[in-house]
Amino acid sequence: MTGTLAAIGAALAVIGAGLGIGRIGGSAMDAIARQPEAAGKIQTAMIISAALIEGAALFAIVVAMMA
Repeated sequence: MTGTLAAIGAALAVIGAGLGIGRIGGSAMDAIARQPEAAGKIQTAMIISAALIEGAALFAIVVAMMA
C-alpha cells in the first residue's frame, strides 16, 4: 500500500513539473516572438525557472518515496 501511495505522489510531482515547464516554455516562446531582441534575457530566465521547478519536483519525488 505504501509503495502505491509513493508512486502516486511521485507521478503527481512529475506531472506538475511537466505542466509547469511546458507553460514556461510556451510563455517564453510567446515573449520571444513579441520581442526578438530580448531573446537572450528571456531564455536565461526560462532556464533558471525550469531548473528551479526541476529541483522542487525532484525534492517532491524523494519525499514521496521516503513516506
